[in-house]
Amino acid sequence: EALRPKARALAGDVLERWRKSGAIPAVRINPLEICGNLDLLGALAGRPEIIMMSKVVSPQQVVALEKATGGSVELVPNVETAAGLLNTFHIAKASPRVTALLVASEDMVADLGTARSRNGEELAYVRSRFLVECRAAGVEAIDCPYTFSDAKGAVADARAAKRLGYRMKSLVDAPHAKATNAVFTPSKAEILKARRIVAAFEKARAAGKDRAKVDGALVEVPIYASAKRLLDLK
Repeated sequence: EALRPKARALAGDVLERWRKSGAIPAVRINPLEICGNLDLLGALAGRPEIIMMSKVVSPQQVVALEKATGGSVELVPNVETAAGLLNTFHIAKASPRVTALLVASEDMVADLGTARSRNGEELAYVRSRFLVECRAAGVEAIDCPYTFSDAKGAVADARAAKRLGYRMKSLVDAPHAKATNAVFTPSKAEILKARRIVAAFEKARAAGKDRAKVDGALVEVPIYASAKRLLDLK
């Protein structure tokens, strides 16, 4: 008991340093039914902007978390089991405070009875389904971390996630951050092509047409909308 005030003060100091550096303070806690309430007590003292909770398997856990936080912060449930995956949509819709969900790697493959590999083939279905469930619920999907130390593999894993449609990725190895950010940041070539697509489609639409042609490919509404989204990210 005597250590709790000191721990809360330390949490506050750490999060304040993050805040001053321009980072968004976020804290990951254990499920409330285990020891999450104690975690939350310390975390809230630091005024985090996001609370992440591990091992979420049901929407009821999210409802309880929202109540415990007083509805004051964004919530990012972590889906780490097969049961959680099957409930992803309902977990995402359990509270308007849920802005994103994160899918795990190591705990997920352990629950599936397999092992983590560098190419991630054992998580192929999980990552695809998780993304679809999150998109359907209208929240952001955060891809699982690459849990090996090599930077080359981390970049390849990030590119695979981007191809699936992910716009965010979790990390466990800080040195991977710069390379991963580079993967998800639109390149100059991508930006230029997106601008050409937007310009060509809008010119065609002004002329009463419903499609345009860019680099020999037909551009219709979905491709135009995708280009607009990319430009919004730059």
